Amino acid sequence: MGWSRSTAAALIACWTVIALVPIPLLAQEQATQADGLLFQDVRVFTGTDTTLTPSQNVLVVGDRIHTVSPNTITPEPGLQVTVIDGGGRTLMPGLIDAHWHSMLIAPDMPTAMTADAGYLNFLAGDVARQTLMQGFTSVRDMGGPSFGLKRAIDSGLVPGPRIFPSGAMISQTGGHGDFRMPHEVPRAAGDALSHAERMGVAMIADSPDVVRVRTREQLMLGATQIKLMAGGGVSSIYDPLDVTQYTVAEIRAAVEAAENWGTYVAVHAYTSRAVRQAIEAGVKSIEHGQLVDEDVVRLMAREGVWWSLQPFLDDEDSNPKQGQARVKQLMVSTGTARAFELARKHDVRVAFGTDILFNRAGLPRHAAQLAKLATWYSPGEVLRIATGNNGELLALSGERNSYPGRLGVIEEGAMADLLLVDGDPVANLRLIEDPERNFIVIVKDGRIVKNTME
Repeated sequence: MGWSRSTAAALIACWTVIALVPIPLLAQEQATQADGLLFQDVRVFTGTDTTLTPSQNVLVVGDRIHTVSPNTITPEPGLQVTVIDGGGRTLMPGLIDAHWHSMLIAPDMPTAMTADAGYLNFLAGDVARQTLMQGFTSVRDMGGPSFGLKRAIDSGLVPGPRIFPSGAMISQTGGHGDFRMPHEVPRAAGDALSHAERMGVAMIADSPDVVRVRTREQLMLGATQIKLMAGGGVSSIYDPLDVTQYTVAEIRAAVEAAENWGTYVAVHAYTSRAVRQAIEAGVKSIEHGQLVDEDVVRLMAREGVWWSLQPFLDDEDSNPKQGQARVKQLMVSTGTARAFELARKHDVRVAFGTDILFNRAGLPRHAAQLAKLATWYSPGEVLRIATGNNGELLALSGERNSYPGRLGVIEEGAMADLLLVDGDPVANLRLIEDPERNFIVIVKDGRIVKNTME
C-alpha cells in the first residue's frame, strides 16, 4: 500500500531530526551522567541582582539547583556528583532570548516560503545547536512551526534550547503575516490554505470569530503564548510600517481565548496607535515598538505591559533588506535608541530578544547583540534583563509552560540552566561577545552540554 503525502512528509521530518544530531553530542546525551554537579568557588550572578556575590558553592541535583551556600557543601551519601572547581570564575543563569524564530533564521525568505518541511527542519536543528552553544538555554519562539523541533529537543534527539512556542503567527488579510502571492487573492470561502498556512508559519484570520478559532488551534497544538500581528512590519511584502492592523474586538477575541487557557497574547507592533489599541484589548507583551511616543510608554508602564525590545541598529547585525523593506528598516533603527531611553526613563519592564530573521550569517553574533544594551543599561542590568527579567516573561504562560520551574535565576529550587564564564561579565560585559571562548561550561537541565575546563 502506498504512503499518503502527509505520511511521507512526517517520516521525512522524523528522519531529518535523527540525522541532525551530531554524533559526539548524541553520545554525550546517551551516556550516563552523574546525579548532580557541584560548582566550587564561584562568584554568582543570581539573575535578580546586578552584582556578583562573594565566593559561593552551588550544588545541582537532577535538573534543579539544590543548594547555594558560601560554606562547603557535602553531597548526601550515595549521590554521584561531578565537581567543577570554578577558581573564582562567574556562574550565571543561562541566557534567554525573548524574541526568536527557530524555523525562520537559517533560510532566506523565498526558501522559507517554498522549501519542503524536511529541509527546513534540518536547518532549524543546526540553528538550535548553535543557539545552545552561544549560551542561550531558553528561547521564546515568536512565530513559526517550531512544535516538532521543541519535541525533538525535549526528548533529547537534538541539542538545543528550551522552546516556548507561539505556533503560527496570526495575521489579518494584507497584514504582517500574510505571505500569499497576488495571484492567490481573493480567497473565496472554502479555498485551500496558502503554503505558509499549511506549513504553520502564519494563519490569516479576519473577524473576532475567526481570530478566536485560529488562536484556539495554536493553543491546541501546544502554544505557550499567542503571537498576533497588530501593525505593519519591515519584512512583510504588502503593509507599510505605519499601518494599524486588527480592531480592538479582534485582538480581544485572541486575548480572551488565551486567558481561558491561562496564558497571554503578544503583538508585533511599532507605532503608537497600534500599541495603544493592543493594550486596550488586554495584550501583555509588545514586540518591537521602536516608533511609539512617550505617552504610550507611560501607558505601558502604568499597565505593567512587557516591552520586548530588540537592539535594531543599522550595523553589521541588521537582517539583510533591500528596496522598500530597507527603507522601513532604517525607520525602525532610527527609533531604537529613543525607545530604550524611554523604556528606562519610565521603568517599563523590558525583555531582550534579537529577532534574527532570514539571516543565518547573523547567528554567530547572537550573544554579541546582548552587549549592545550597555549603551542604555549598566552591565549588571543588561545581564539581569536577559536572565531574570526574561524568565519572568516566560512565566506568564502559566500552566501552558511545559518546563515547571523558575528560569533565569540561580536560587534553590530553580531550573539548573547555568553558564560558567571565564571572567567577570559585570566588570567586562564584552566577555559575552565570545561565548565559544568565554562560556567554558554550559549546563542545561542539570546536564553538561559543554565543558572546556580541561
